[in-house]
Amino acid sequence: MTDIVDKVARSRMMSGIRGKNTKPEIVIRKGLHARGFRFRLYSTKLPGKPDVMLPKYKALILINGCFWHAHNCHLFKWPSTRKEFWKEKILSNTKRDQENLKYYSGAGWKTLIIWECALKGKTKLPLESILDSIAYWIVYEGTDRNIQGKF
Repeated sequence: MTDIVDKVARSRMMSGIRGKNTKPEIVIRKGLHARGFRFRLYSTKLPGKPDVMLPKYKALILINGCFWHAHNCHLFKWPSTRKEFWKEKILSNTKRDQENLKYYSGAGWKTLIIWECALKGKTKLPLESILDSIAYWIVYEGTDRNIQGKF
Protein backbone atom coordinates (compact mmCIF):
# COMPACT_ATOMS: atom_id res chain seq x y z
CA MET A 1 0.00 0.00 0.00
CA THR A 2 1.37 3.40 -0.91
CA ASP A 3 1.40 6.38 1.38
CA ILE A 4 -1.60 8.71 1.00
CA VAL A 5 0.54 11.86 1.32
CA ASP A 6 3.67 12.87 -0.57
CA LYS A 7 7.17 12.61 0.90
CA VAL A 8 7.39 16.32 1.79
CA ALA A 9 4.09 16.26 3.68
CA ARG A 10 5.02 13.01 5.47
CA SER A 11 8.39 14.46 6.46
CA ARG A 12 6.71 17.57 7.85
CA MET A 13 4.21 15.44 9.78
CA MET A 14 6.89 13.18 11.26
CA SER A 15 9.08 16.15 12.25
CA GLY A 16 6.18 17.41 14.36
CA ILE A 17 6.32 14.35 16.61
CA ARG A 18 8.21 15.38 19.70
CA GLY A 19 10.20 13.24 22.08
CA LYS A 20 10.15 15.78 24.91
CA ASN A 21 7.51 18.04 26.40
CA THR A 22 4.61 16.16 24.84
CA LYS A 23 1.04 17.04 25.80
CA PRO A 24 0.66 13.96 28.05
CA GLU A 25 3.93 14.79 29.83
CA ILE A 26 2.91 18.40 30.43
CA VAL A 27 -0.51 17.39 31.80
CA ILE A 28 1.08 14.97 34.27
CA ARG A 29 3.83 17.41 35.30
CA LYS A 30 1.37 20.24 35.92
CA GLY A 31 -0.79 17.95 38.04
CA LEU A 32 2.18 16.74 40.11
CA HIS A 33 3.48 20.28 40.60
CA ALA A 34 0.03 21.44 41.75
CA ARG A 35 0.09 18.63 44.34
CA GLY A 36 3.39 19.94 45.71
CA PHE A 37 5.84 17.50 44.09
CA ARG A 38 9.12 18.85 42.79
CA PHE A 39 11.03 16.89 40.21
CA ARG A 40 13.73 16.85 37.57
CA LEU A 41 13.13 16.32 33.86
CA TYR A 42 14.98 14.04 31.43
CA SER A 43 17.87 13.19 33.71
CA THR A 44 20.98 12.49 31.67
CA LYS A 45 22.39 10.57 34.65
CA LEU A 46 20.11 7.63 33.83
CA PRO A 47 19.77 5.69 30.57
CA GLY A 48 16.69 6.55 28.55
CA LYS A 49 16.42 9.98 30.18
CA PRO A 50 13.25 9.32 32.22
CA ASP A 51 10.48 11.89 31.71
CA VAL A 52 10.11 12.72 35.42
CA MET A 53 12.59 11.98 38.19
CA LEU A 54 11.76 12.43 41.88
CA PRO A 55 15.08 11.89 43.69
CA LYS A 56 13.54 12.44 47.15
CA TYR A 57 11.32 9.38 46.62
CA LYS A 58 13.75 7.44 44.41
CA ALA A 59 10.96 7.35 41.82
CA LEU A 60 10.89 7.62 38.03
CA ILE A 61 7.86 8.29 35.85
CA LEU A 62 7.88 7.32 32.19
CA ILE A 63 5.08 8.60 29.98
CA ASN A 64 4.97 6.29 26.98
CA GLY A 65 3.22 6.69 23.66
CA CYS A 66 1.32 3.50 22.86
CA PHE A 67 2.48 3.40 19.23
CA TRP A 68 6.19 3.99 19.84
CA HIS A 69 6.37 1.46 22.68
CA ALA A 70 4.06 -1.22 21.19
CA HIS A 71 1.45 -1.14 23.94
CA ASN A 72 -1.28 -3.73 23.55
CA CYS A 73 -4.21 -1.31 23.26
CA HIS A 74 -6.46 0.32 20.67
CA LEU A 75 -3.90 3.08 19.99
CA PHE A 76 -1.28 0.65 18.68
CA LYS A 77 -1.48 -0.87 15.23
CA TRP A 78 1.40 -2.19 13.17
CA PRO A 79 1.90 0.05 10.13
CA SER A 80 0.92 -1.48 6.81
CA THR A 81 3.76 0.16 4.86
CA ARG A 82 7.50 -0.37 5.34
CA LYS A 83 6.68 -3.26 7.65
CA GLU A 84 10.27 -4.38 8.24
CA PHE A 85 11.48 -0.86 9.09
CA TRP A 86 8.68 -0.29 11.60
CA LYS A 87 9.00 -3.75 13.13
CA GLU A 88 12.73 -3.22 13.71
CA LYS A 89 12.18 0.34 15.04
CA ILE A 90 9.38 -0.51 17.46
CA LEU A 91 10.92 -3.77 18.69
CA SER A 92 14.23 -1.97 19.35
CA ASN A 93 12.28 0.60 21.39
CA THR A 94 10.65 -2.12 23.50
CA LYS A 95 13.98 -3.93 23.98
CA ARG A 96 15.62 -0.69 25.11
CA ASP A 97 12.69 -0.05 27.47
CA GLN A 98 13.21 -3.43 29.12
CA GLU A 99 16.95 -2.86 29.50
CA ASN A 100 16.36 0.57 31.04
CA LEU A 101 13.74 -0.78 33.48
CA LYS A 102 16.17 -3.50 34.56
CA TYR A 103 18.87 -0.87 35.11
CA TYR A 104 16.53 1.37 37.13
CA SER A 105 15.49 -1.51 39.34
CA GLY A 106 19.09 -2.57 39.92
CA ALA A 107 19.98 1.01 40.86
CA GLY A 108 17.19 1.14 43.46
CA TRP A 109 14.65 3.24 41.55
CA LYS A 110 10.94 2.44 41.47
CA THR A 111 9.25 3.13 38.15
CA LEU A 112 5.79 4.11 37.02
CA ILE A 113 4.85 3.83 33.37
CA ILE A 114 1.89 5.92 32.29
CA TRP A 115 0.55 4.82 28.93
CA GLU A 116 -0.92 7.26 26.44
CA CYS A 117 -4.21 5.28 26.37
CA ALA A 118 -4.79 6.23 30.02
CA LEU A 119 -4.80 9.90 29.00
CA LYS A 120 -6.61 9.89 25.66
CA GLY A 121 -8.90 7.89 23.44
CA LYS A 122 -11.86 5.69 24.25
CA THR A 123 -10.10 4.03 27.21
CA LYS A 124 -8.90 7.18 29.00
CA LEU A 125 -9.23 7.48 32.76
CA PRO A 126 -10.29 10.59 34.70
CA LEU A 127 -7.24 12.85 35.04
CA GLU A 128 -7.79 13.54 38.74
CA SER A 129 -7.95 9.80 39.39
CA ILE A 130 -4.67 9.29 37.55
CA LEU A 131 -2.97 12.12 39.44
CA ASP A 132 -4.25 10.83 42.80
CA SER A 133 -2.96 7.37 41.94
CA ILE A 134 0.45 8.77 40.96
CA ALA A 135 0.71 10.85 44.15
CA TYR A 136 -0.16 7.82 46.30
CA TRP A 137 2.36 5.67 44.42
CA ILE A 138 5.14 8.24 44.84
CA VAL A 139 4.75 8.53 48.59
CA TYR A 140 3.51 5.13 49.76
CA GLU A 141 4.28 2.36 47.28
CA GLY A 142 7.66 0.74 46.79
CA THR A 143 6.94 -1.29 43.68
CA ASP A 144 6.94 -0.68 39.95
CA ARG A 145 3.55 0.05 38.37
CA ASN A 146 1.77 0.75 35.12
CA ILE A 147 -1.22 3.00 34.52
CA GLN A 148 -3.10 2.19 31.33
CA GLY A 149 -6.53 2.88 29.91
CA LYS A 150 -9.64 0.86 30.72
CA PHE A 151 -10.04 -2.26 28.61
